[in-house]
Amino acid sequence: MLKLSRLTDYAVAALVRLSAAEGVETSPGIAAAIGVPEPTVAKVLKLLAGSALVSSTRGARGGYRLARPLSEIAVSEIIVAIDGPIALTSCVDGTPGSCDSQPLCPVAGRWGPVNDAIRSALDNISLADMAVAALPQGLRLTEAEMNHNV
Repeated sequence: MLKLSRLTDYAVAALVRLSAAEGVETSPGIAAAIGVPEPTVAKVLKLLAGSALVSSTRGARGGYRLARPLSEIAVSEIIVAIDGPIALTSCVDGTPGSCDSQPLCPVAGRWGPVNDAIRSALDNISLADMAVAALPQGLRLTEAEMNHNV
């Protein structure tokens, strides 16, 4: 089963939460809003800041904010920021000696196209797409409504 880590799931939730915030949002505020322990949210935000997906401000009025709009953040960027490069198998990540069976494997080197297809799909889904998909169908705006600010 291909499954993302919980930290990646929390990162998506934190980023969507940040998009609703006016100004900066604190780590405890985000934690309370998404129901995740604050130390975990702090860890996720630090990783996201390290990948320039969020920016942080120190001080009494400090906190976090999105570095770019949700529509400009691909799901693949979050996965890479939290879990590292997207690789379905150890032979796809290119690490020499990562698979003991590689010299005898009949499919060695053939996972690349599958990995590329998955990465491409994740590159083409933005966090804005994820935020809209979370809404019930009746509450979603059509593209025309969004473009006309109805």
